[in-house]
Amino acid sequence: MRQSKYSEAYREQFLREALRPGGVGVYRLARERGLSNGMVYRWLSDARESVPMTDKPRRPEDLSAQEKLRVLAEASSLSDSKLGEFIRREGIHESDLARWREEALRGLSGAGKAAAPSKRERDLERELRRKDKALAEAVALVVLAKKARALWADADDDTSES
Repeated sequence: MRQSKYSEAYREQFLREALRPGGVGVYRLARERGLSNGMVYRWLSDARESVPMTDKPRRPEDLSAQEKLRVLAEASSLSDSKLGEFIRREGIHESDLARWREEALRGLSGAGKAAAPSKRERDLERELRRKDKALAEAVALVVLAKKARALWADADDDTSES
């Protein structure tokens, strides 16, 4: 393995600075610091394969239910002027907050997901799908038979008796 002249701490600091929201970008920062694109690409690849560098998930969908509740609680106590800053800091959108609030209220009201269908219901639905396919096939055959009769009838009319 090759010895690197850059410490692990330097790499992590560089990637945090380059990847932070609103940052200058990885390759621009690399150019400013005189680092090659290949080296930076390798650092990014290694970072993706290893343990995440931050404790926060990258996407709102990755948040756990506890994290969503924490964000909702904090957001509800903020004024409109501070809410925008909070949303940017957390890396979420206002629509995420609205959706999570709606999901929480739906869960508390008991109007959550319906019960899973029983085995009998699943069997009946499967049988219904099978019969729908058979009916569609039968209709297609009837239509083809009508077309064939119409074609044969036209062919019979075209022949002249001589």
